[in-house]
Amino acid sequence: MTIVPVDIHTHNLLQTPGTAIVNYYPEEFTPQEGGWYSVGIHPWRVHSSFEDSMQAGRLAIQNEAERMFSRELVAHPQVLAIGEAGLDKLIDTPVHVQIKVFEYQARLADEIGKPLIIHLVRAVDELLKLKQTLRPSVPWIIHGFRGKPALAQEFLRHGFYLSFGEKYQADALRTIPSGCLFLETDESRIPITELYQCAAKVRGISLEQLEETIRENIGKVFFKR
Repeated sequence: MTIVPVDIHTHNLLQTPGTAIVNYYPEEFTPQEGGWYSVGIHPWRVHSSFEDSMQAGRLAIQNEAERMFSRELVAHPQVLAIGEAGLDKLIDTPVHVQIKVFEYQARLADEIGKPLIIHLVRAVDELLKLKQTLRPSVPWIIHGFRGKPALAQEFLRHGFYLSFGEKYQADALRTIPSGCLFLETDESRIPITELYQCAAKVRGISLEQLEETIRENIGKVFFKR
């Protein structure tokens, strides 16, 4: 029987296989039997891995991304999503380099037909522009969303899904449509069950209702092929 994950994004490698989508960097991907995974080039990893390519230009950057992150790896049956891909203006890597690596992963996600999990820090305009330019056919999910309700609504208008972790704006979690919602532990040590209990209370619904809603979302986004 297939175990459906209830936690769509975690870095906890000791999860019971199948209960969460565990994030790996491409060079470290070591799947366990029954486990579910996301694999991607995090923007924090771009600087060290792409240092020479940044000097050589855009084609070299793409070549390096292809070397690190092959189509065969993405197509692995236990890989449910690509990511974290992303944009982060608080790191030293130039944004145009991050965009190039992001574009490569987003196009690959579209080709393979798997959703994209996104790390985003202070680059909302750039991400919205990429969404409009690339016009993806697969879901894009912003993980660890901490923004205010107005920003949540802006992302929803552009077709994003939002995943909430340990820290969030209660009004944003309370007001977004149930069909666009996920929960995650990311790097938190709080159990996913506790996050579900808190989120159900914030949204004013029963725990069972919330679990059923997110289960349906996970089936629609991560298991529909």
